[in-house]
Amino acid sequence: MHYAKPPVGMLPNDRIAYSPIVNRKPLKLPNKARMVVWTVTNVEDWDPTQTMPRTVLTPPAGGSPMPDIPNWCWHEYGNRVGFWRLLQVYDEFKIPGVMNVNGVAVEAFPEMMKACVDRKWEFVGHGYTQRNMQKVENERADIRKSAEVLERVTGKRPRGWLGPGLTETWETADILAEEGYDYVADWVLDDQPVWLKTRGKPILNVPYTQECNDVAMMLIQHHKANEFYERAMDQFEQIYKDAKALDSARVMAISVHPYIMGAPHRAKYFRMIFEKIRKKKDVLFWTGSQIADWYMKTGPKAP
Repeated sequence: MHYAKPPVGMLPNDRIAYSPIVNRKPLKLPNKARMVVWTVTNVEDWDPTQTMPRTVLTPPAGGSPMPDIPNWCWHEYGNRVGFWRLLQVYDEFKIPGVMNVNGVAVEAFPEMMKACVDRKWEFVGHGYTQRNMQKVENERADIRKSAEVLERVTGKRPRGWLGPGLTETWETADILAEEGYDYVADWVLDDQPVWLKTRGKPILNVPYTQECNDVAMMLIQHHKANEFYERAMDQFEQIYKDAKALDSARVMAISVHPYIMGAPHRAKYFRMIFEKIRKKKDVLFWTGSQIADWYMKTGPKAP
């Protein structure tokens, strides 16, 4: 089938060829491990002069009033309180942390950044501000500025990128590769890393998740808090079986936001996930960069 070409960039099916997972050469992890789990904590700074990216409470008269104090505070709770609850879980179960973070949040929450730098977390670019990449005035400048802020505050240039709301323009993958990023996680279409073509060097896509994601479960589907644990375990158990069935490694992502899973009535379910799967000796807990390095070394070479 032929599709109309975008004015710039490539169509998604031009960037990645179809590849059924059952036909691939088996991927092997160190020490006979079966799968990798990586957990991404999304940290954002919402601009009170703009419409809130998401809302928990609809204004009585409708519309998008500013300042939107109830919804701004709902989110800000995560940065002041919820994040620190999640951090206790990471510490308790020795989970290598990954912070997917807005550039403005890096500067707004220095104590959070220091806590994670001290723990050697990985920092992933998440746009300079929390808005769709299609609405950013200069995408390259935004991507570049995000990297510069992270490098200045953490001492390391980010290797990975995950767009706000997974949003991309037709050119995002091209610009990321040109700006020196090694991997992206926006393309949620596989349980193994995959190479994406760009107009220059290819960029790796590391498996992320829309299903095992607290935004989808709690804010869109409105499930009870325990759904997060139950779905995470169901997803883990199936991927764990898949990896054994084909004798080929898989990657599972868990995505959380401090203002959602860091809320008092949900935090215990986040902890329960790791209390259970941390006991598996053949499951690795890695960062995005560790996954990328492993795949670049042992997986198929970039096309």
